[in-house]
Amino acid sequence: MNKQIRIDTSSQVPVYKQIIEQISTLIQTRQYKAGELLPSMNELSDRLEISKETIKKAYSILRERNLIEATQGKGFFVTDNTVNHQPNILLLFDKISTYKQVLYDSFHQHIGEHAEITFRLHNQDIDVFEKFIDENLGSFDYYVITPHFPIDADIHKRVLKAIKRIPNRQLILLDKNLEDLPGNYGAIYQDFRHDIYEGLMQGLEMLKKYEKLDVATSPHSLYAPYIKEGVKHFCADNNIHVEYHTTISSEIIHPKVAYLILNSQLDTELIQLIQFAKEQKFKIGKDIGIISYNESPVNEIILDGLTTVSTDFVQMGELAAKMILEKSPRKIKCDFKLIKRNTF
Repeated sequence: MNKQIRIDTSSQVPVYKQIIEQISTLIQTRQYKAGELLPSMNELSDRLEISKETIKKAYSILRERNLIEATQGKGFFVTDNTVNHQPNILLLFDKISTYKQVLYDSFHQHIGEHAEITFRLHNQDIDVFEKFIDENLGSFDYYVITPHFPIDADIHKRVLKAIKRIPNRQLILLDKNLEDLPGNYGAIYQDFRHDIYEGLMQGLEMLKKYEKLDVATSPHSLYAPYIKEGVKHFCADNNIHVEYHTTISSEIIHPKVAYLILNSQLDTELIQLIQFAKEQKFKIGKDIGIISYNESPVNEIILDGLTTVSTDFVQMGELAAKMILEKSPRKIKCDFKLIKRNTF
């Protein structure tokens, strides 16, 4: 039963506003009671012979007004304001890696029992990403997204178009900000060009003990071009000789060289560098230096301590949780630092 929800096609009032007004009235007059299930978007769309997008818009605004709430896989219910509402969060990551696991664990720890989390991976596939947004729009209170995709103008336009469908107050971007996305959404992000500059500055005195800096850029690293710009600027400002490599071989391993590894997901380049250095009997941390990009717990063990430059993924997860719990979306550049250990 649709509780007498009707639309007037001759009215100048937009259809979605007619639906909002009628459902609001039905709730206020207790014809819809707290906790009662509303018609699904498909059901109401079929009965009223209007688009599902119109129903989505109406339900989204009703949720913003805290009149209804969504439960993943069950539907939309009239909000029971006599109990504390736990927000439903869609956590949409691009991939899982050791440092993304740190980010997730921090977010989960700090959000605690105060929210329900649904976790999905878009795998940097724009088609999959658009599908997730389309299928879940209006079903969650918050959408926490890592917007990492191949650097391509057309893909970027599609990412922006999809994300713009999410209300600003429900959106939090992690690890990367989209500077051309308007609105007062939340973001806790890295600044790849400037962060690497500041991170290397923290190790400047140590770097000057080496004859040059070699930078190994993985072909699978999305942001290597941006990071290389920051490295180039740093080396130019500090009179440090720098060379770039896309593959690791024994021929590039020399004493008195520091190596910055812009890791792939599986740290292949780092493993190869260590193997070749050991074959030539170089002592890592003395004959050569190694700095790896992105921190994870295992770095305390690798080579008795692997030096890293990294954003603070624990802080990132904590800040995202606080934004949701405090309902205070804002844009924050995450801390970035050099963590000096045995390899440098």
